[in-house]
Amino acid sequence: MKRIKGVLLMGVFGELIAAQASAHGTGLESITVVGRQTNLVGDAISASEGVVGQEEIEIRPLLRTGEVLELVPGLVATQHSGTGKANQYFLRGFNLDHGTDFATFIDGMPVNMRTHGHGQGYTDLNFLIPETVSQLAYKKGAYYADVGDFSGAGSAEITTANSVEHGTIEGTVGEDSFARLLVMNSVEFAGGETLFALESNRSDGPWTDIDEDLEKINVLAKHTIPLSQGQISVAFMGYDNSWNSADQIPLRAVEQNLISDLGSIDTSVGGESSRYSINTNWQFDHWQGSAYFIDSDLNLWSNFTLFLEDEINGDQFEQVDDRTIYGGQLNYLAEGYLSGRTMTNRFGAELRVDDIDEVGLYQTRQRQRLGVVRNDTVKESSVGLFWENRIAWTEKFRSVVSVRHDYYDFDVDDQVGINANSVDLSTNSGSTDDNLTSVKGNLIYTFDNEWETYLSAGQGFHSNDARGTTIRIDPSSGDAVDSVDPLVRSEGYEIGVRGFISNRINTSLALWTLDLDSELLFVGDAGNTEASRSSERKGIELTAYYYINDQWSVDIEYAYTDSEFGDSAPEGNEIPGTVEDVFQAGINANFDGGWYGSLRLRYFGERPLTEDGSVTSDASTLMNLRVGYDANNWSVKADVLNVTDSDDHDIDYFYESRLPGEASGQGTEDIHFHVLEPRTLRVSAAYKF
Repeated sequence: MKRIKGVLLMGVFGELIAAQASAHGTGLESITVVGRQTNLVGDAISASEGVVGQEEIEIRPLLRTGEVLELVPGLVATQHSGTGKANQYFLRGFNLDHGTDFATFIDGMPVNMRTHGHGQGYTDLNFLIPETVSQLAYKKGAYYADVGDFSGAGSAEITTANSVEHGTIEGTVGEDSFARLLVMNSVEFAGGETLFALESNRSDGPWTDIDEDLEKINVLAKHTIPLSQGQISVAFMGYDNSWNSADQIPLRAVEQNLISDLGSIDTSVGGESSRYSINTNWQFDHWQGSAYFIDSDLNLWSNFTLFLEDEINGDQFEQVDDRTIYGGQLNYLAEGYLSGRTMTNRFGAELRVDDIDEVGLYQTRQRQRLGVVRNDTVKESSVGLFWENRIAWTEKFRSVVSVRHDYYDFDVDDQVGINANSVDLSTNSGSTDDNLTSVKGNLIYTFDNEWETYLSAGQGFHSNDARGTTIRIDPSSGDAVDSVDPLVRSEGYEIGVRGFISNRINTSLALWTLDLDSELLFVGDAGNTEASRSSERKGIELTAYYYINDQWSVDIEYAYTDSEFGDSAPEGNEIPGTVEDVFQAGINANFDGGWYGSLRLRYFGERPLTEDGSVTSDASTLMNLRVGYDANNWSVKADVLNVTDSDDHDIDYFYESRLPGEASGQGTEDIHFHVLEPRTLRVSAAYKF
């Protein structure tokens, strides 16, 4: 199997900073990324961080691109709509919706969208080509100076490769008219290395009454030039996609045989999305910087409540997001001593501006606009500054202490006036700002080269939708409403241990707690997130990766979380959508003769769907298989997705909706679900040159 070389740059303590791998590091050593076979003892600052290499990504069967994030232990990626839409994510007791409270970056560019048309923190990874990833590095918890917004549950930094060892042309075909073409290569050019990759993807999906008609194109072009003490890279990424959706459906419609569990009520929903970016990463000696410019568009048609609000036209709505994002960051690492003890100080500054031409909501029928509910232009700017201090007090004991300060400015301008509900929205325009200082600390004791323990504490935050910070009038009812806090504090604590035994076993155990001043909840019948009450979480996470020999390895990941709202209320204290148990396991084989394979299992535990806990989802179990053969200049592989053909649910919600023919003026509370896609076979053949 091919190996993509990346760069890990280590500081004075051999620091392996996940979010600054490849383009973001501050040291000078270049090694081949081997991911979970990397010994982080002596490098990590908590038990909840880790690195995954390309070889581990390559062997894993994926139904959708966003499932790359399931390489983060305890994280589950599901889908409640079409393949072109961002996945739904779950981690540490959070229903993260499409990304709230988990920050994701690709080559230093933020993926989470602030003040997004479909939900705060919207994280769409469809523009990523999995084969171009050199590594994924994750950091759970809010203990890290270089992560600000959406940092409560943690963060992930995905780094693309600078080059590949050989070119590849790969074609994939599968059931439901699935077809994919990948072309990837790197060449020496203009004093450096240029990597280029093209992905084309189409699929109709397994649905009984729609063709998904997915049409996706991805392009990556990246040029890297070595410097005397570092490197500089410039990259272009392009993405364009359109699709039809099989959205979540009411359980009663299936039980009454109105549709199958692969059917739809509204067959005209779907979306169109594009993303184009230019970014540069630069490192020289102890300096490191990056800058980016992103142009992003989304038109998304959904219908969750069916015919509840409008019994004639239906409740379909269009969410629009059209924006440019630009910003960057600069870091400097200063090395020194304190009373003879090795010490480093890292100073960083970050800037991000979201210039949103339109974030809107429209009433629609068959994707045709009937009226505008809300339409705004928004400019949201932020500046973050941080200082991180590391001291090796003894050969076995070290500390990491940091302070971060973030400032946000919000400007919202209503573009509607009087909307389709005869509500004057002009008073929702306005400006506000907020700032927050966060303190983080880690104490690390190293027993030997194989065992290390950690005590971590930190403050994080997420920003709220800018429109919520200036709102005065509800766009639907015209009632007066309260604005939300611009920035919401989180505080977390963790004790953990890490072991790397005989170069064969990589294991970690973490006990953690997290308090959040205001929960962001996904509202199924509105299709967005809303600020709710404070919340409390605590949990335990266990990982174990055992490399039995050079051919066989097994991995086990288990996460348990207890979550509840922080205050008592008549409606109950359960947080809808929070998962208690997540279990993932895999067995992997890579033989000398060229054969390889991976069998994976994911258990996604039941979740409360109401605050009183009276309605819960069922658990789901999913198995995926990949088998392949790799020769000198060609390879073949087969993926069997959902091996057992399970009809468990990918996602569940509980809210009111109305089906055609049901009593006028009345909604029915019901579970609304999206089923796992049935067992499907995909076969790929690749030529290497």
